[in-house]
Amino acid sequence: MHGLTPRGMAPFLLILFLFGAVSMDALDHLAASAAQASGELSQPLYAPPKKFTPRARVGGDMRGTDGTDPEMTVLVPDHVGYTVKDTPALNWFLSKPTSHEVRFTLRDDRSPRAFQEKAIPTPKQPGIYTINLKELGLVLEPNVQYRWFVSIILDNDSHSKNIVAGGMIERCELSDCLVEFDARLPCTEQNVIENARQGLWYDAMGCLCHLIDEKPSDAQLRRLRARLLKDVGLNGVAEWDLRSIQSPLR
Repeated sequence: MHGLTPRGMAPFLLILFLFGAVSMDALDHLAASAAQASGELSQPLYAPPKKFTPRARVGGDMRGTDGTDPEMTVLVPDHVGYTVKDTPALNWFLSKPTSHEVRFTLRDDRSPRAFQEKAIPTPKQPGIYTINLKELGLVLEPNVQYRWFVSIILDNDSHSKNIVAGGMIERCELSDCLVEFDARLPCTEQNVIENARQGLWYDAMGCLCHLIDEKPSDAQLRRLRARLLKDVGLNGVAEWDLRSIQSPLR
């Protein structure tokens, strides 16, 4: 029954019963499992932390200018997202290529003057991209909120003309996060799900994007990412991800 959706499984199970391939008890059990799976798929996978700062995302779902420039968004919830890593991966989306310089900014929320700014590679095609803090030599302190931004520099002399999107991140110790599993386990699909359920947004999304980079044509991973994106209201990027299953981009 691999590949069947819960809705499509019902007639399949009935055919098995009519041909004597399964008993009535087995049919009831399989039908109940299918119903449970359907219910689980309809529920959000990502569980936000109980205490969070609302309106932490800059740029909305997709932010662009007048339609000639690319639209951009960072893959974050609209509240402070958590990680247990001191050098987590951050992810962002670009709707089409740009020739302009792209910069990454990390700002310690304790002081507007405490920030780091780095140039990052300019994407050559649309897609979801990763910023690796370790590669940039940046480390998060525990229990400190940071704001981070991706900027497409359209005009060095007028910051208001630049395309900017950003979010917030906080690193917490395992004991402070109150997670019920070791979030430092190797990156797997199950690890993505557990991180999301424990409210560790950046660890879930960072791992998932890594898995997709390794297997860009894996439709199941793409659907999982689209589901997480929809959980935090990033519907435009989620729909792009679902469309890319047929025409993989990244």
